[in-house]
Amino acid sequence: MSRDNTDDAADRLSRRHYVAGAGTLATVGIAGCSGGDGGDGSDGDDGSDGSDGDDGSDGSDGDDGGSGLEIVHWWTAGGEEEAYNALLDGFSEEYPDVEITDNPAPGGAGSAIDTVIQNRVIDGDPPSTFQIWPGQALTPYTDEDLLEDIGDSVWDDEMRDAYRGGIRDLSQPGGNLVAVPINIHRLNNLFYNVSVVEDAGVDPSDIEDPAGLLDAFETVDAETDATPLVHQTQTPWSSLQLWENIFIGQQSVDDYQTLIDGDVSGLEDGIRSALELLADYLEYIPEDAGSISWDQGNDDLIAGDAAFLHQGDWAAGQYGGADDFEFGDDWDMVPFPGTEGVYHSVIDSFVYPTNNPSPEATEQFLNYAGTVDAQERFNPIKGSIPPRTDVPMDEFGDFLTRQFEDFQDSDDQPPTIAHGTAVAPGIHSALDETFSNFNGDPDVDAAYEGIRDAF
Repeated sequence: MSRDNTDDAADRLSRRHYVAGAGTLATVGIAGCSGGDGGDGSDGDDGSDGSDGDDGSDGSDGDDGGSGLEIVHWWTAGGEEEAYNALLDGFSEEYPDVEITDNPAPGGAGSAIDTVIQNRVIDGDPPSTFQIWPGQALTPYTDEDLLEDIGDSVWDDEMRDAYRGGIRDLSQPGGNLVAVPINIHRLNNLFYNVSVVEDAGVDPSDIEDPAGLLDAFETVDAETDATPLVHQTQTPWSSLQLWENIFIGQQSVDDYQTLIDGDVSGLEDGIRSALELLADYLEYIPEDAGSISWDQGNDDLIAGDAAFLHQGDWAAGQYGGADDFEFGDDWDMVPFPGTEGVYHSVIDSFVYPTNNPSPEATEQFLNYAGTVDAQERFNPIKGSIPPRTDVPMDEFGDFLTRQFEDFQDSDDQPPTIAHGTAVAPGIHSALDETFSNFNGDPDVDAAYEGIRDAF
């Protein structure tokens, strides 16, 4: 695509999608990601903002002849940062001549990345590649032809055969393959501190449905000094993802699919029921839920100050780095009650923006991200399973091996609203606003109206 066409498309992106992206920025915290609020990736003095560096990351040729690779991502906390660095180490071993400009945009659990990327696309100055959820989150870019088709340059026959079909489908929402997924997270996990639930006399494996989980919270509250459910409300995504899983647990995956297809009024009773139960759950969260991040809350579970956490399996990456906190003995996990046989999936990917400042290096990185070596290095540390079917599981540990087996045996792998794969960005942004309001005032009528209006 020519530069003139890129400018025209960027203008359309600005008019049609930028407001929705900014709304998302204002409210959403991207999960499977950093819990911290610092850093927007925009004020470094090393050129990492893509504007004035001397390494080619500003879109010019630079001193390295255009071989520099600028990567914008949101992985800046704990195990996720270690996983990202392991990925870069493997890439650098294979392509030692490529100079990497690491440009994180965490900003409140990663929420800054939408605006960072959209601003730069509009300005005709994209990074080499950036982290994004596949599926509907790609559509603002694919609708305007702002991502290159990598179906021939990256997705060779070997890679196509190795990737799971549903994951490959998410990489081509507009028809062409434009993304390389690197992991699969599970969202419908209920983690727990073994000692705390034993002290309370609660057996998580006996909790049959979302209402039964509320009973468990009540028991923990009565029998221990621990917080029943560690949960953050500083940003809306944790409550939105919790509501999704309450809905699936009370209704079904089929009803959830009907919901994301837009039939809200036909599911009013189920939507309201899930909202009512979520409001009840929020009675059992930390008093400082509005000022903590998910990983800070997870520290309480590790310390034995909390019983349960509903979160993606990136939380397990944090457990792996904790001293004397072992899977099975000190912490464990069950599927969120009512979602047995479901693998509610959260996926990360990298893309090739048009008007790319480093075409050769970007293609090399995307080719590497799709390899067995890259996914074997990255996923065990990240707390996720690989989207390729041929990655050896020897180094993944007992928890992720069990997750991998659950994925293989699962009946359904639905996409997620809270993490951008299930709905268009405008709907996502509106739902974030609805659940941000719900966090402050759990008004079921207002929340139902917000969900109905979002669709």
